[in-house]
Amino acid sequence: QVHVAESGGGSVQAGGSLRLSCSVSGDTGYTYNTYCMAWFRQAPGKEREGIAGIDSDGKTIYADSVKGRFTVSKGNEKTLYLQMDSLKPEDTAMYYCAAEPMRYCSGPYLEPVYNYYGQGTQVTVSS
Repeated sequence: QVHVAESGGGSVQAGGSLRLSCSVSGDTGYTYNTYCMAWFRQAPGKEREGIAGIDSDGKTIYADSVKGRFTVSKGNEKTLYLQMDSLKPEDTAMYYCAAEPMRYCSGPYLEPVYNYYGQGTQVTVSS
């Protein structure tokens, strides 16, 4: 069983920065570095959308809405980060970390191909 947990959300003014963290635990038989990982977000009244993904080789993909402002990266100890800069009020949402353990991830993917999600962390950006 895989457990995913996010942290680092909060309230910030427009133009500010936040860094989200995600920790992954559980024995899957695969090395964490090979996992497909991603960040999703869901604003009130909207569908959940993938915004940043990373594959086994460290290749990344971003939604157009965050490209150039957000950076996803994998840490050493089963962690995933999302550095968010130049935040806008429209970035306000619940942010979710997603994990898909596998032998090799040939992604990255923004589609909901992930089986494991965390409970989410709230990000609020005020104008």
